[in-house]
Amino acid sequence: MMNFLKYGPTKKMVKVSLWLSWPIMIAAKRLSSYPIFKWIINPFFAYPWNEVTSVPINEVILPPDSLILPRRVLERLLLEVEDIFILEECICRSKIGCEEYPSDIGCMALGPAVSRMHPSHGRIVIQEEAVAHVRRAAKAGLIANVAHVWIDPVAFGLTNFKQLMFICFCCDCCCLYRTHMEKRGPNLDRAYKKLPGISVEVDPEKCTGCGVCVDRCFVAAMKIDNGTAIPGESCKGCGRCVEICPEGAVSLRIENEEELYRQIKDRIKDVADIW
Repeated sequence: MMNFLKYGPTKKMVKVSLWLSWPIMIAAKRLSSYPIFKWIINPFFAYPWNEVTSVPINEVILPPDSLILPRRVLERLLLEVEDIFILEECICRSKIGCEEYPSDIGCMALGPAVSRMHPSHGRIVIQEEAVAHVRRAAKAGLIANVAHVWIDPVAFGLTNFKQLMFICFCCDCCCLYRTHMEKRGPNLDRAYKKLPGISVEVDPEKCTGCGVCVDRCFVAAMKIDNGTAIPGESCKGCGRCVEICPEGAVSLRIENEEELYRQIKDRIKDVADIW
């Protein structure tokens, strides 16, 4: 039963509203870089109502002895948060009918606002369960996106946007955050930020210029220059190019873990209070 005083909409209601609004949201992303349209659309992607940061958690991206620093930073963050809700289903992959990645690895909602999440979406969990969920997503090859985006509280009926943060586990074929980003408007580009302290590097001795990373970069930030892949300034540091490079020529350079953790925590504090 629906209780509007206690909970937001049920999973069925959220899925129906998402499916109905999906074409509008995709059209908005595609048109956000065009004259006239961008002046209408870009305010919907403005800071602080849209803030997304990729965290590369895939187990194949870095060798075991590196301990997958970005994932460890994410796990440290979760161990400091008391209110965590795991969604039992990824609505995006469920809608598209994804065949490459599991649909039963859903997003996580963090912060006191999750008390209004309807139980049909999933459940409140302890911190150790949340860490295990991240590791399962990493094993599946998904990318974590730490997101503070206005569409989430609207969809789930969560009234306190300031006390809410989502961690979405995304694929490149279905995710609303990662699809249709090649030709994006300026506010949409600024909303999707690289994790501070991470950079993508290409070894010219190994790179054959095959173009796989160029084809798969969700923000079209990779290019081939003189037969070698070059990451551009708009790179979001998600790590997908590292994972898919057939020659192992692409790598992530990660700075000091403590500084990495401090900066991502400060970035969250600037827009939300989830602690």
